[in-house]
Amino acid sequence: MKALVIGHSSYDIACPVNEYPVENTKYRLDEVVTCGGGPAGNAAYLLGKWGIETYYAGVVGSDDFGTKIKKEFENIGVHTEYLETNYEKPTSVSFIMINKQNGSRTLFNIAGERPNMKKYDFNIDPDVILIDGHDYNASMAALNKYPNAISVIDAGRITPELLELCKYTKYIVTSKGFAETVAKMKFDFSNPNSLVQIYTIVKNRYPKSEIVITLEEKGCLYAVNNEIKIMPGLKVQAADTTGAGDIFHGAFTYAISKGYDIEKCVRLSNITAGLSVQKIGARLSIPTLTEVTNYYNEKFPQTNQSIQQPTPTVEQTPVNTNNSQANINQVVNNQNMVQNTNQIPNQIQNTNNQAVSNQEPVSQVNQNVQQPAVMSYEQAMQAQNNANGGNLNG
Repeated sequence: MKALVIGHSSYDIACPVNEYPVENTKYRLDEVVTCGGGPAGNAAYLLGKWGIETYYAGVVGSDDFGTKIKKEFENIGVHTEYLETNYEKPTSVSFIMINKQNGSRTLFNIAGERPNMKKYDFNIDPDVILIDGHDYNASMAALNKYPNAISVIDAGRITPELLELCKYTKYIVTSKGFAETVAKMKFDFSNPNSLVQIYTIVKNRYPKSEIVITLEEKGCLYAVNNEIKIMPGLKVQAADTTGAGDIFHGAFTYAISKGYDIEKCVRLSNITAGLSVQKIGARLSIPTLTEVTNYYNEKFPQTNQSIQQPTPTVEQTPVNTNNSQANINQVVNNQNMVQNTNQIPNQIQNTNNQAVSNQEPVSQVNQNVQQPAVMSYEQAMQAQNNANGGNLNG
């Protein structure tokens, strides 16, 4: 199994602080955490760490930061023959201030021109390609050369190039902000129909692709057998959320490359991202595959399947978006049933997972939030059509 990951790498300098700084004051930092970063870079690092033969394609500067990034890749087993060194532009650097009280981060990217690759004559025949949209030409070259490879795109901040690349990828894993921008509306977790509308609009724009929308601490939105579903996130005490989205994309790409069904891919990715935010430093926080599978098997221990085997999907009961309270409760009960009855891999070995609680429905994360409804694409499109007076694209 070979993976080609194309896109941005940077070097992260994380500074934990006891409280958010007050302007025009001095502080003494007791700790600084440094490691490589960047969307594609972090995902490639995870794939290498998890034993996938991974090739990273991107650009760093001819400086100490670029050298450190390359060494990190090589130390974890990621191939760097497609990692180019630019002698005119420095490596991208990010300064990250982390509030120890709540795990929130304030990130300062040193803005500058991000050079693209000059050569993209790939010759590795990958099974899966992951792109983050930062290098359009290299990404298109790989997608065109390897049409039979499974393609995944990390759809974060919107650019014209990324929007175009989405047309040619099988799996579009979007950020919450990307989906909101495409749909031209905000997620309203008190209104289940808003989740259905946004998902449907994104799906209508890219009908040939499978769509997964990450919702930060709320989990993610996806579809199985024409039903739109929400997978709750892990309830954890976050120490640093830097790179959690990148780690989700890396874990998702791993799971897709192993042939897992979409529901299992999403659950595995949710667990991986949730475990990662408990440590400071994006690449330093990436859990081992054993840690993830141990957590997975501890929470879902019902069967003796190996984690390498695809998991059959357990259906949830569709309900109408005009929910009565009884319907809301039914959806919550259905989600609990999925957690308790889905076929899950066998135990590998025990670990201490006390720091992480069970996945729980969004409505339990925020008691004032209604559980989003689950509907078929046909129902969702009809609802969207009715809401927009017959125009699905609004």
